[in-house]
Amino acid sequence: MNFTQMHERLRLELLRRIQRGTLSVSLLARQTGFGQSHLSNFLHRRRQLSLEALDRILAAQHLVASDLLPTKLRAIDLPPLEDNSAVPVVSHATALNDPYIRSSAVQAVLHLPQQALQSLRARASASRKTWQRFVVVRIPSADAMPMDPLILPEALAVIDRHYNSLAPYRPSRPNLYAVRTGAHLSLRYAELVSARLVLRPLNIAFPIDLIEVDKPEAASELIAGRVALILNEC
Repeated sequence: MNFTQMHERLRLELLRRIQRGTLSVSLLARQTGFGQSHLSNFLHRRRQLSLEALDRILAAQHLVASDLLPTKLRAIDLPPLEDNSAVPVVSHATALNDPYIRSSAVQAVLHLPQQALQSLRARASASRKTWQRFVVVRIPSADAMPMDPLILPEALAVIDRHYNSLAPYRPSRPNLYAVRTGAHLSLRYAELVSARLVLRPLNIAFPIDLIEVDKPEAASELIAGRVALILNEC
């Protein structure tokens, strides 16, 4: 990774933290001693940072250069068989927000047949194509109940983050998505109806949720990805 790529990945990471509400330009200015206009110009690609400034921001945000690299699982974590793939198990927040899964965010590794993953079709928005594709999240009881009996408590859901399109994956079958609802990740069937993203549970005891969107592209950005596989524990 060269300096320009590191520069861009730091910019995107800071913008994600601002979007999540854990950072603001004014807070970053206080942490680093830079002016808000200086930082704003960087965030909007109107100027670049010096190497010294880059180091100060990394230190202020408790980052190191390796955190900006796409995580590659260590050889010790990889399966011994060539026909397997290792998919990281991560938190819901990581699945929603982090394009590159850092090693510190990996809770466990799930081994899946490589052929099964490679056969999955992608349909990603332009901004999502650079994200690490597959992640796994564990679904606690409260989050599983709306999709009962398809999803049981403590199930593992494999999310394909390169499929955030609302187009059906299979004809006449609804897609199951991991969707951002506020700061939360929910598993729901989803469709766009009259400028609203309609989130439908399987269990009729739970309500349908509606999320207002100003344009179709905004709906796809609320989707973490299509649920490609569910592993219910017996």
